[in-house]
Amino acid sequence: MPRRRGTRRSPLLAAVWTALGLGATIAAVIAVLSALVARTVLIPPSRRDDDIRILDVDLVARRIRLSATPDSLLPGDYSLWFSGDTGHARVGEIVGTDRDGVTRELLGVDFGDIAVSRRGRFSGWFWLTPRELGVPYENVTITTPLGPAPAWHIPPATQSERWVIQVHGRAVRRAETLRGIVPFRNAGYHSLVVSYRNDGEAPHSPDYRYALGDREWVDVDAAMAYAIARGAREIVLMGWSMGGATVLQALTRSPRSALVTGVVLESPVVDWITTLDFQARMRRLPGIVRWGVYTIIRSRWGRVVTGLAEPLDLGRLDFVTRAAELDRPILLLHSVDDGFVPATASIALAAARPDIVTFEEFTIARHTKLWNYDRTRWEDAIVNWLEALDASAASAGDQRADGTSQRA
Repeated sequence: MPRRRGTRRSPLLAAVWTALGLGATIAAVIAVLSALVARTVLIPPSRRDDDIRILDVDLVARRIRLSATPDSLLPGDYSLWFSGDTGHARVGEIVGTDRDGVTRELLGVDFGDIAVSRRGRFSGWFWLTPRELGVPYENVTITTPLGPAPAWHIPPATQSERWVIQVHGRAVRRAETLRGIVPFRNAGYHSLVVSYRNDGEAPHSPDYRYALGDREWVDVDAAMAYAIARGAREIVLMGWSMGGATVLQALTRSPRSALVTGVVLESPVVDWITTLDFQARMRRLPGIVRWGVYTIIRSRWGRVVTGLAEPLDLGRLDFVTRAAELDRPILLLHSVDDGFVPATASIALAAARPDIVTFEEFTIARHTKLWNYDRTRWEDAIVNWLEALDASAASAGDQRADGTSQRA
């Protein structure tokens, strides 16, 4: 009988199957990475990382020694959250550095036992409530489409129809924006310090996901309605970080935007693609993963991964491309070494619209810590811009009056 030949896979076929298997594995890794990054961007974090070691605390000398990090080495006054955000202290200027750490002034401990704490994190927050500013304030409630949202109302010293609405950034709360109260109050503005959906104080959205400003603006619109009902006739919107993206949406989409006389942007997200690209490069993620993240966020099927109720329109969140649509004066404050939201989009917006954008470029200050790093310059920039806003409005009023007189 003839010998039966055994079946043997050819080398070419084996190589094909190996390549297909490798390709499938790579595709799966890319898909998983894209999904993880998209979820990280959109899901409100339950806690923040304590990335600074507390090396020593001297409560008598009012000194604290910390590990050296880009944040702990910044000059200025800052918050130090410690022990998983169960404690809060305020630290001041650097009094010494060495090879192993940095010693700073310990300005005060608001709560928690810092003497036994081992880790913490820096924040641009400084005050936790308006009470610490020593000015009158009122706890108020804004009726948003999702329910009541708490806010603080800080009136000026004199009667005024001018209001500023302060909108905080991603993964923080309204206390972040208390640093903006003093220059606006001194200029005669009511300050409305608001919360918005999914920030831990205002109601959750049904999907409990950030919309990167694409839906949060609706809560800012509700704050505008609140201010108007209480006599506001001129409104300035001020947004910090993601709050910048949010107030730009409110400016261009709110039916009440006619009363907005100007916008202040602090370390803002002007274009989310630029910001997400920057953060992805910092994490050394390949371009294909970045493309996957944008595809997931923009696509209706992406909700299976992200949990978003509706896809996000990233193009609508790009105000470099949409620069021509803006028509109100803008004060833009950004540090070129932000480290989280790159200043490149802010610089591009300022270059595209020098007619309306006043750009205050900082260095060293990092993300939303410009006030902490140089309080005088930061507050002066706002005061000077508000004075220019008044002068421009007065000039426009004179021109209208002259035109009316000539027509008459």
